[in-house]
Amino acid sequence: MIRITADSTCDLGKHVSERNIGIMPLSVILGENSYYDGVDIAPQDIFDYVEKTGQLPKTAAPSIVDYEEFFGKYVSAGDTVIHFNISSKSSSSYSYAAEAAKSFPDKVYVVDTHALSSGQGLVVMKACDLLEAGCDADHIVGEILKLIPNVNTSFVPDRLDYLYKGGRCSRMALYGANILKIHPLIEMEEGQLVAQKKYRGSMMKCISAYVDDLAEKYPAYDKTRCFITHSSADPELVEFAKKKVEAVFRFNEILETVAGSVITGHCGRNTLGVLFIAE
Repeated sequence: MIRITADSTCDLGKHVSERNIGIMPLSVILGENSYYDGVDIAPQDIFDYVEKTGQLPKTAAPSIVDYEEFFGKYVSAGDTVIHFNISSKSSSSYSYAAEAAKSFPDKVYVVDTHALSSGQGLVVMKACDLLEAGCDADHIVGEILKLIPNVNTSFVPDRLDYLYKGGRCSRMALYGANILKIHPLIEMEEGQLVAQKKYRGSMMKCISAYVDDLAEKYPAYDKTRCFITHSSADPELVEFAKKKVEAVFRFNEILETVAGSVITGHCGRNTLGVLFIAE
C-alpha cells in the first residue's frame, strides 16, 4: 500500500482525513513554549501572542529522528511512503526528511514541493488523485515533479505588520502600506516568496484585481480544483473571492481552507490567496 504524507504546512484542513493523508507537524515556538502545528496550537494563539509581545512566533522543522519515527511507523505497517515537504528554501524540513528517508531504501520518497500552504496542498491532492487512479509510487512521483513548476502559490496580505516583523519588508514599505492602503502581491518563485506588483485600496478591490491578473497570467490551467486559502479572513472577503473566482475561472471545485499556525505566523490575519495548478 502507498501512503501519501505531508508537512503540516500543506493547510489542507478536512481534506487530510478525507484523503487519508499522514501529517508531520512542524513546531511553533511562543516564548519558551513549543507547540505542534495543527495539534495543540491555533491561529488565534498566534494573534494573541503577537498582540501581547510585539514579536512573531518562531518555527522549527522536525528533526531527522522525528522523520525517521514518522516514516518508520508506516513502513513497519508495510506501506510505501510518498512525503511532500514545504519548500526547501523556506524550511530545513526537506533536507531532514530526505536524510531520514535513507534509512528506508526504496520505501520512502521525499518530494520538495517548492511551495507552501495550499500550493503544497495542491501537489498533495494531485498525488492522492493519482493514487486513487491506481498509479504506482514511481509514476506518482514522476508526474508530480512535472507539475511542481506550474503551481501558482500566491497571496495578498491585508497588512504588512507580520511581514515587517519577520524582516520581509522595510519600515518605509510598512508605513506606506498603512497610509496608502497598499497590498502587495506575494508569489512563490523557484521556492522563495517574492513581492510583486502592488494593489491599492480596500481588500475587496485588491482581491478583485488580483484574481483578474491571475486569469490573464494563467489562461490555461488544471480545472480539477482551486484553493482559496486565508488566515482567518473576514467571511465577506472570502465569499467575495469565491464569487470572483467563479466568474473568471472554470474550476470543477473551489475549496476553502484556513492557513495553519506556521503560515499564519508569517503573514498575519486577513491574508488571502487563490491557488491552483497552471498548464
